[in-house]
Amino acid sequence: MIAEERVSEHDDPRLHWAFLSQAVRDAAYDNNGAVANSPALIEERNRLSAAYRAKPGAVLDLNYAPGERTRWDLYPAADPNAPCLVFIHGGYWQRNSREVFAMVAEGLAAHGWSVALPSHTLAPDASLTQIVGEMRAAMDWLAAHGPEHGISGPIIVSGWSAGGHLTAMLLDHPAVKAGLAISGVYELAPIRDTKLNEALKLTEDEIRTLSPLRLPVVDKPLAIVYGSAELPALVQDARLFHAKRAAAHAPGPLVPIPGEDHFSILAHLRRPDGALVKLARSLLESAAP
Repeated sequence: MIAEERVSEHDDPRLHWAFLSQAVRDAAYDNNGAVANSPALIEERNRLSAAYRAKPGAVLDLNYAPGERTRWDLYPAADPNAPCLVFIHGGYWQRNSREVFAMVAEGLAAHGWSVALPSHTLAPDASLTQIVGEMRAAMDWLAAHGPEHGISGPIIVSGWSAGGHLTAMLLDHPAVKAGLAISGVYELAPIRDTKLNEALKLTEDEIRTLSPLRLPVVDKPLAIVYGSAELPALVQDARLFHAKRAAAHAPGPLVPIPGEDHFSILAHLRRPDGALVKLARSLLESAAP
């Protein structure tokens, strides 16, 4: 693992990208390979999520658009006006689904929040342009139909890994008060040069219009979070994205979580006393009414 004090801008392999082998480029974004116990952490996440999803009160598998994966799982609070965390799963836009991340709802649910988890069509069945469009459609649906299912309160959008990227892309949605982007990717150009692009097939236009680091800053609170043991490329993306926002005087902290890697960091959203739970609650306080 990479200690916090050792992760500097000079660790970012993209500084020498043109001279790197394909294997080294692929490794720069291989979170599973970088975390030795990632299979055990994933198995635990999936097990805890299956148990949480089976609890009474969940409203599952609601379509927000035609399609097998364009669906919501909702976990409404007792108070329909309670704040709601929307959590977007990761998987480099080509793996995973909302079902295996249900456990993240536990932390904020313990504080009386609603939690809502969407899925989207995966690459290569969908382009990144389509995936971003589906997520915007999902937010439109939640704003219009959430009250029918007990979710009427202010919305904080969040996501992990690829979901962190989608969080940044959704911050400007009118239904969103603030964002919590966890371990995200904010510049897409290097992704095109890795094996991840076999499914994504990123275009030049997508790199230009879907890289948060290339887009105008959205003046809403956004907390940008990473674990100190993350891959250097993700750490630097987080730092650069925060620096861009800070230069534009946009609100929101940069929060490194000491000792956490790309997978262990999610425990801070599951635990009621977790750092990510505290961040979400503070974001709600700082968001405009």
